[in-house]
Amino acid sequence: MICIPKDTLGRSTMRYEFRPARATELAEVTEVVAEAYQPWAIALGFRPPPMDADYAGLIEAERVYVMGHGGVDGIVVLVDEDDCLLVQNVAVRPGLQGQGVGRALLGFAEREAARRGLSALRLYTHEKMASNVALYLALGYVETDRQPISVGNLVHLRKTVAMS
Repeated sequence: MICIPKDTLGRSTMRYEFRPARATELAEVTEVVAEAYQPWAIALGFRPPPMDADYAGLIEAERVYVMGHGGVDGIVVLVDEDDCLLVQNVAVRPGLQGQGVGRALLGFAEREAARRGLSALRLYTHEKMASNVALYLALGYVETDRQPISVGNLVHLRKTVAMS
């Protein structure tokens, strides 16, 4: 369990649990993703692929993890790869963005990678999502590649995680 955000005295005001999403939460998961990505869809001029992912299948495959306080406030989609854990998607309800929820989800992903015996996290984002790229770099991710696609470039990033 993690506590965020803080009140004016610096005390935590909410407790969040990370857990696999339940099939009954499909609507909330897709709602969080749609709300989180809608501004990016407008800015980019196309729907980012996470908006159209098969969340029912991802939930069934136990790849979607949620955090929330009385509902789904944020999600992270994790996929095992040979040498790392792919963070396929991180989405936070817009009203909670900027309050540490995304960082908490990425911290969970790091702990999950270590728990699974994987030494790194990998993710990618569109180059025009500059605030996301800046966040990942600030969290210790390193850019490993830029992949041209039909609508710009994907920025690939990687972070080594501490093994327990």
